Amino acid sequence: MARIEKDYLKFLGTAGARFVMIKQLRASGGIWVSCAGTRILIDPGPGSIVRCSQAHPHLDPSLLDGIILTHRHLDHANDINVMIEAMTEGGFKKKGTVFAPSDAFGDDQIILKHAVKFPEKIEIISGEKTFSVGEFTFRTSMRLVHPVETYGLRFKLGGTEIALLADTRYFEGVENFCRADIAIIPVVFNQPRPGIDHLSFVEALEIIKRAKPGKTILTHFGMMMLKEDPAFLAKKASKELGLSIYAATDGLAVKC
Repeated sequence: MARIEKDYLKFLGTAGARFVMIKQLRASGGIWVSCAGTRILIDPGPGSIVRCSQAHPHLDPSLLDGIILTHRHLDHANDINVMIEAMTEGGFKKKGTVFAPSDAFGDDQIILKHAVKFPEKIEIISGEKTFSVGEFTFRTSMRLVHPVETYGLRFKLGGTEIALLADTRYFEGVENFCRADIAIIPVVFNQPRPGIDHLSFVEALEIIKRAKPGKTILTHFGMMMLKEDPAFLAKKASKELGLSIYAATDGLAVKC
């Protein structure tokens, strides 16, 4: 009888925004999820396939059952085509499902036309709907406030409910999405940056105070966050708020 691996997610990268990605001060490989034997890759940014091969234990992308894009920006989507080819063994094995917003296709599409033909199924995601592949089921958030079509993801691993917030400007009500056992929140800046549709650490703390998730994992760090040391900021905020707040690191595995 085949052994089913424990449910977990693994951060193949924690880079946020252009310059951390370009300099690879943090990796940008996305998040690998294992759910009751179903394997999903979320947001395969630059270097995703390299991070899979370097992971311990090794992650084999030919075993993927699905790939999810929260949005089309390159720090989330650059390796989508190579990971589709890896999942489908170069396109010779038609398998897996790719989930992506509508603007990943059509004019200036991020998923190349030849690669669209390789998966068994392509699904267009939109706001507050439920999708599934194998044993993995997820629900999208409301449409977030970002220059391109963007959605967060809610899903369960074992009995643990996880809310993965994607890139967005802060807006009233976004904290409702983060009420979960684990909230994963992207934090590009330390302080708010008006006119730029990314969350700051200050805004993330406001979300955490309102949502009170069981545990918060901060990720997707920009240059200003790295300069301030995300681990230090998370530890300080955790103590001040009396809540469990952590800063993700490249390769972090969270078992559920």
